[in-house]
Amino acid sequence: MASKKVITVFGATGAQGGSVARAILESKKFAVRAVTRDVTRPKALELQRLGAEVVKGDLNDKASVDSALKGAYGAFLVTNFWDALNKDKEVFQGKLVADTAKHLGLKHVVYSGLENVKRLTDGKLQVPHFDSKGEVEEYFWSIGIPTTSVRVAAYFENFLTAWRPVKASDGDYYTLAVPMGDVPMDGISVADIGAAVSNIFNSPEEFLGKAVGLSAEALTVQQYADVLSKVLGKKVRDAKITPEVFEKLGFPAAKEIADMCRFYQMKPDRDVKLTHRLNPKVKSFSQFISENQGAFKGM
Repeated sequence: MASKKVITVFGATGAQGGSVARAILESKKFAVRAVTRDVTRPKALELQRLGAEVVKGDLNDKASVDSALKGAYGAFLVTNFWDALNKDKEVFQGKLVADTAKHLGLKHVVYSGLENVKRLTDGKLQVPHFDSKGEVEEYFWSIGIPTTSVRVAAYFENFLTAWRPVKASDGDYYTLAVPMGDVPMDGISVADIGAAVSNIFNSPEEFLGKAVGLSAEALTVQQYADVLSKVLGKKVRDAKITPEVFEKLGFPAAKEIADMCRFYQMKPDRDVKLTHRLNPKVKSFSQFISENQGAFKGM
């Protein structure tokens, strides 16, 4: 362990951080310091068993971040907007890690960022969970930290939860209500992010100072529906919902998701070819749904 350079992984017991921690451990090129709020969680104990140094840490606490990064070569940072639903809090956490990384002289930070949609559209669209990450990403570049930003496509996992097919009221079929029109939407399984990030750490000369868009494939909503129909043996169709109708659905993030889909319709840069090079085992949507059929029980 001592002979290998250390990469600190924040959010190591979450979906994205966990995927990254496990992939780095598997590649055996770096040692992993896994940061989590609760070191007794089963996922934390599992990382320890796989060879990670597991440490208690809190992204809101300066001393804790300092201790997590001390002596590390690099770090992977993912923050969770949905944790507190607070843009300012997410920006604070990101900038705290950036300032600490700068102070301690880290050689490579991979940040799970996204575009600053509000700035890119002159305020026409606001997607707080993108904008906060965009602001932090810009801050990392501006203070001169050796950074790679990975901008991850929509999670395939969303189709198991928020975007799950809904039974139509007027017949024996299901609908997918994702307001994308006929524009293909990039997607990826969160479990496939780790191997791509691990390979970015292995090739700093190629990826330092760059933003990398990760995507397994880009499908239209109807194509996503066709895959679901085929794998699940149920009729699934695109609900053809517009962003204007979607944002009036009345649930808390309706406007934000509508604006996110409006931004996706502008085709932000997600690189399917590069993603497959960084992780040759990246799953297609069809493979992902086949492996997760159990989540649709009772449909």
